[in-house]
Amino acid sequence: MSLPQPVPPSWKDLGKSSNDLLTKDYPFFGTSLEVKTRTPSGVAFKVAGLRDSKSQAINGDIEAKYSDPKNGLVFTETWTTSNILKSQLELENYLAKGLKLDFSTSLVPDSGSKSALVNLSYKQSGVHTRGALDVFKGPTFTTDAVFGRDGFLFGAEAAYNVTEGKISRYAAAIGYNAPEYAVTVHGLNNLNTFSASYYHRVSPDVEAGAKAVYDSKSTTSGVALEVGTKAYLDSAAFVKAKINNAGVLALGYTQTLRPGVKASFGLALDTQRLNDIAPIGPAHKVGASFTFEV
Repeated sequence: MSLPQPVPPSWKDLGKSSNDLLTKDYPFFGTSLEVKTRTPSGVAFKVAGLRDSKSQAINGDIEAKYSDPKNGLVFTETWTTSNILKSQLELENYLAKGLKLDFSTSLVPDSGSKSALVNLSYKQSGVHTRGALDVFKGPTFTTDAVFGRDGFLFGAEAAYNVTEGKISRYAAAIGYNAPEYAVTVHGLNNLNTFSASYYHRVSPDVEAGAKAVYDSKSTTSGVALEVGTKAYLDSAAFVKAKINNAGVLALGYTQTLRPGVKASFGLALDTQRLNDIAPIGPAHKVGASFTFEV
């Protein structure tokens, strides 16, 4: 059962409990399959695929991950069906306690397109800070920090374009976490978009949450609102439901069939078009997700 984190690792994770409640376990965009295995030597393999219900396209990737917990080392290599090669090297608590180095690269052999991102994070009780350098884009240096005390949280992010010599993006967030609820307010896109979220663990078996978003630059006026809930049927199954102010109702059901085998089913209904005989475009969506881990 999800609980609000005291001090999240990133400012974007403020309000994570509400975001997870409203976004995860709703596989109505298509059908996905994920298989995970692990060798005795500590190498983990993951194969994942998704068939998009709108475009009918099938995308997938294969991932290999080597972990050395003793030295805080994790190396991940991924190859996608779009022929993108991704590599990630993580080194945590090796140079200093609480310090993590993350180096990520991607390469598209067909076009020669490439990217490289260097991340450095430092966490202690009550504070998490991060710095990231996008080597080929800009280059751009991004930094963010989260501070927490007595349940109150404050986070901020800023991106600096080295070539242009100016701040290209900034945002901030503030929140409060209690054992059974969390409230968060974000100011995004250079403080042009604002969101407020709420999460409440009503009981050991029921969770509820809501999120409102206002974009001052949007051509459509008003606030986008979404509310949702999650109820555990037993230790192996739960149901989720959410609805937004556009009238889209989403339902999700997740069942653990056996240890390591999980199935999820999702349905999205446009309640304003239920009586349309021939709606333009897919008014309703249905999908499923299956996960095998051995």
